[in-house]
Amino acid sequence: MVSDSRTPVVLCWHMHQPVYQDQSSGEFLFPWVYLHCIKDYVDMAAHLEAHPDARAVVNFAPVLLEQIEEYLVQIERWRHDGSPMGDPLLAALVSDCLPEPGSPGFLELMEKCLRANANRIIKRFSPYKRLSELAGFYRTRPDIQRYISWQFLADLLVWYHLGWMGETVRRNHPVIQSLQEKSHQFSMEDRRALLDVIAELMASLGPRYRHLAQSGQVELAMSPWAHPIVPLLLDLESASEAIPDIKMPEHTDYAGGTERAVWHLKQGRQVFHRFFGEEPAGCWASEGALSQQTLSLLHQQGFRWSASGDSVAHNSIRLAQEQFGLKKSPDIHQPFVFADEPLTVFFRDDGLSDLIGFTYADWHAEDAVGDLVHHIENIASENRDGDMPVISVILDGENAWEYYPENGYYFLDELYRVLENHSSLRLTTYKELLQKPVCSAAQLPHLVAGSWIYGTFSTWIGDPDKNRAWDLLCEAKQHYDRAMDSGALSAEQKEQASRQLGICEGSDWFWWFGDYNPAAVVRDFEHLYRRHLTSLYEIIGNPAPASLFQPLSQGGGEPARGGAMRPGHDAGATE
Repeated sequence: MVSDSRTPVVLCWHMHQPVYQDQSSGEFLFPWVYLHCIKDYVDMAAHLEAHPDARAVVNFAPVLLEQIEEYLVQIERWRHDGSPMGDPLLAALVSDCLPEPGSPGFLELMEKCLRANANRIIKRFSPYKRLSELAGFYRTRPDIQRYISWQFLADLLVWYHLGWMGETVRRNHPVIQSLQEKSHQFSMEDRRALLDVIAELMASLGPRYRHLAQSGQVELAMSPWAHPIVPLLLDLESASEAIPDIKMPEHTDYAGGTERAVWHLKQGRQVFHRFFGEEPAGCWASEGALSQQTLSLLHQQGFRWSASGDSVAHNSIRLAQEQFGLKKSPDIHQPFVFADEPLTVFFRDDGLSDLIGFTYADWHAEDAVGDLVHHIENIASENRDGDMPVISVILDGENAWEYYPENGYYFLDELYRVLENHSSLRLTTYKELLQKPVCSAAQLPHLVAGSWIYGTFSTWIGDPDKNRAWDLLCEAKQHYDRAMDSGALSAEQKEQASRQLGICEGSDWFWWFGDYNPAAVVRDFEHLYRRHLTSLYEIIGNPAPASLFQPLSQGGGEPARGGAMRPGHDAGATE
């Protein structure tokens, strides 16, 4: 059989949402899990299904998978016996009794139904745009809010969900098309039909991605269970490897962090296997956050590959040159191994990945794909002394598309169309590359700890607000350790406490703290973080400290793309 001489290209899409559910009440405080399911996760599967010769790696955070399961259970219970659904928006969609017009509950639901991209979602649909304008008028006229019709809120709830619907669904599902054509005066029958579509789409995700994996079209990978920054759990001081003068929290050690990291990996594997019925070969360590210790841990837990951003590679190469006498700088477009760890590490090309995340949304799809593929072709054609490059494009698989027309429909369709039959490039997966290596791995003596954001951990530690959050977590961990050793907790309580601590260890809370983030989102996430910590204290039977009831961060910035994504390179830094 003739070998394929085309340059391998890996597209790796990372799917992740933190735990939005209050574990004590069962309530989902924010709807982003099910909304991204019906918008992004179904679209990403559908594009691959439409291009059977394309290949991709799709990485899932296990807590996202668990929350999808929980939504499906709650919907089924509601159908069976009317049990309340834990998500206020989803419950309101099919509620027989909406809040009284003008009441705080009514206005709160109205505001929630406007949390969508104004240009790409709300203004795209004339009925949704009119409802939004009417909401703006009512917002400024409290004296007439009592005269709003409940039908206004019912229609707004329907259009909110229609706006968030995946483009591949919008173009093919008869119920969605019928509702859009009706446009207003939606009945309870309409609203229940919409809920049925939402449940149908969410239930389809597991089987669809399993089938894509079984056909060899997709490699499924996982992150640690609740998406923690593993190097910081192992050693908070690892943050100083890339930033020697970084300001650390008062607590400089997260006691028992290694055991916690192992717990996240083992728990994540269990969830992954239950959902997909297979074992992952690769682990996208949350936020591409790696350290030498992390590589060792991932290998010990049976993973064969991981990945990060190219700034981590550049920092590690620089260290090898300055301290170990490395003469020739290896190219980032190849596999790497570090020290004696056999785990293979791939590095994304941050420039290529950030073009998709931050540049192409306003381009014509053919121009954007043409530009991206041109850059990839140039990388592939560079002379590497006979070695074939491995070109990695890794990015968020959900948040970018709301900034594209039609949820990125034309861009993704064109991207797969061009690359699935390219004459000199071939889409592949990391698992396949490990089975059929195209080049030897570059070897470096040490991986400098960092993430795919700037090659540092500054997004999660070092800022005063982030450091306060770490101090609260470290303090809670000390109380947790004492409670676990006291003999006062039952086995069930210990398991519950361990899961709750795992939720608190997630990366997202620290991501959002800081003045550069939007105030409304910071408020949401810092409230949820403190609520999760409070629940942990309740489980272990300890009173929460007074400091836990003081807001951590206020925000007030206006970062690109709302702050949900960040470019790989710091604009103020130089390579």
